Amino acid sequence: MDLNRNAFKHAIAAGTRQIGLWSSLSSSTAAEIVSDSGFDWILFDMEHAPNDIAEIVALQQAAQAGSATPIVRPAWNDAVLIKRVLDSGAQSILVPFVQTPEEARQAVAAAKYPPEGIRGAAGSARASRYGRVSGYLNKANAEICVLVQIETGEALAQIDEIATVEGVDGVFIGPNDLSASMGHLGNMGHPEVQAAIEHAVTRLKAVGKPAGILTSNHDEARRYIDWGYGFVAVGSDVGLLTKGADALAKTFKTL
Repeated sequence: MDLNRNAFKHAIAAGTRQIGLWSSLSSSTAAEIVSDSGFDWILFDMEHAPNDIAEIVALQQAAQAGSATPIVRPAWNDAVLIKRVLDSGAQSILVPFVQTPEEARQAVAAAKYPPEGIRGAAGSARASRYGRVSGYLNKANAEICVLVQIETGEALAQIDEIATVEGVDGVFIGPNDLSASMGHLGNMGHPEVQAAIEHAVTRLKAVGKPAGILTSNHDEARRYIDWGYGFVAVGSDVGLLTKGADALAKTFKTL
């Protein structure tokens, strides 16, 4: 049995735009629905959604027939948690709150088998199709995608050094926490925050590293794409459900 090719990793490396959706509903049914909507990737969140490893397995199982590559955001830059996420079958991870090049190196090391990293070897995890992928341990590193999340002004000041750490495949800007760290909590559209977001992608393009971001505002999404962001989450399953339900209720409650 062959190892799955990580379509998302190869696409961003080739400079092919990837449009995604954030998933926080912790619902395998919702994951199955949105994974086949035509998105290139879907992010299953463990940091701000009530998902543990069992839920992450179920979400990936639900999404596997769709077009979207699953990406998992572990709750923290923790080697044990990253190992468990990868053993669950994820090939792409988004590591939150990476502040320094050293923390980026820690994230990469946690995601890769020796000699490139420290990931513990499991012979029969879901990642290897329960041991059916021949030579999985020697092939896995090539298909693992490590994305690191920049969320503060401190991290932004070191973005060049973080981005060029060996094994970092892409850098994701977290606009909500970035705005908070800049003194504009809840105001991601503040001119200073937008200027920082534009400056970030300019610096990432200069070092040849793919840049990603999340927004539910369609105008912002188009602007970020124009600025050069290559993998952009243009909404969330929670937002789609909330807006759709609110609009439907309002339509008939006001009759």
